[in-house]
Amino acid sequence: MTSTMAIDDEEEVIKEVPLLGNVDEVTMHPLVLLSVADHYHRVARGTRKRVVGVLLGSVHKGKVDCTNSFAVPFEEDSRNPSVFYLDHNYLESMYELYRKVNSKERIVGFYSTGPTIRPNDLRIHDIVKRFLPRTCITAPVFCIIDIRPGRDSLPTTAYKVVEEVSTKDGQRLVKMTFAHVPTVMGAQEAEEIGVEHLLREINDPTVSTVASLIKGKISGLATLTEKLVECKDYLESCVRGECKVNPDIVSNLQTILNLLPNLNTDEMVRSMMIKTNDMHMAIYLSSLIRSVIALHDLINNRIRYGEDGTEYKEEEGEEKKEDDAAAEKKEKKEKKDDKEKKAEDKKKKGAAKK
Repeated sequence: MTSTMAIDDEEEVIKEVPLLGNVDEVTMHPLVLLSVADHYHRVARGTRKRVVGVLLGSVHKGKVDCTNSFAVPFEEDSRNPSVFYLDHNYLESMYELYRKVNSKERIVGFYSTGPTIRPNDLRIHDIVKRFLPRTCITAPVFCIIDIRPGRDSLPTTAYKVVEEVSTKDGQRLVKMTFAHVPTVMGAQEAEEIGVEHLLREINDPTVSTVASLIKGKISGLATLTEKLVECKDYLESCVRGECKVNPDIVSNLQTILNLLPNLNTDEMVRSMMIKTNDMHMAIYLSSLIRSVIALHDLINNRIRYGEDGTEYKEEEGEEKKEDDAAAEKKEKKEKKDDKEKKAEDKKKKGAAKK
């Protein structure tokens, strides 16, 4: 890519020359995201620090596939950005252990929780580059993984290192800088099953299933709206001549439009009406059953508590009956004792007179 800029009536030519083994795309796997999130929450949660680790995977025809990662002890001075510490020995030892487990995985780059590029990232890139195989011609990639919640887009941003060559006043200046690389999410079949089970096990007791489903639908529709607005803005800028037409983007948009279903056919309209009627019938029956159950509970409450709202318990009634029976029995016993005492007194008086 070559661009010409005029600065102070002097022509400056800037060329971006990629290193050998150019990187066209970076594929990030779910296991890497889980490992990075765990690394951050263990080390730097609740602080303004970032964590750094190494990405493992493979490279094929300019496409970097990041399948695994491991954390590396890292510290940097917040007051002096040029001062940082990266444990080389730990990195080398962990890489040897991972090579014993899976020899096909090699170091393809490093990650950081950013959320932006720091001045030390180029120096970290040079350190990680030392651990690449000697026959490797692809430079390591740099991925910023944003672990902050509430993101609607992909949490990963990938970069590659390019040489920025500029000439000014007859002098040739070379500077290393980062260039953006497209990032996609990819997963093997086993990873997809694992992620599905993991998401299924996440349960928030404060949120009902219906509420979570509705929230997911709203989030998906919001993202779809954002993408459609982005496509609309791009096409309008192309029509106005503000942006150059990209044949690949136009071809993808045409493919998307061709895949849209035709909703004006009689069969589609009839199917939609039947589906809508079935859904409305289910909603109507659910409301009716809910009303009947509510009335049933109301009647049971009236029977249990009565009109005045005081609760009548059978156990209390039985206890009251038992108490009444015991009192009556005690009263009869007292009367019997009085009669016997009076009879004994009479006998004693009669004997005393004799």
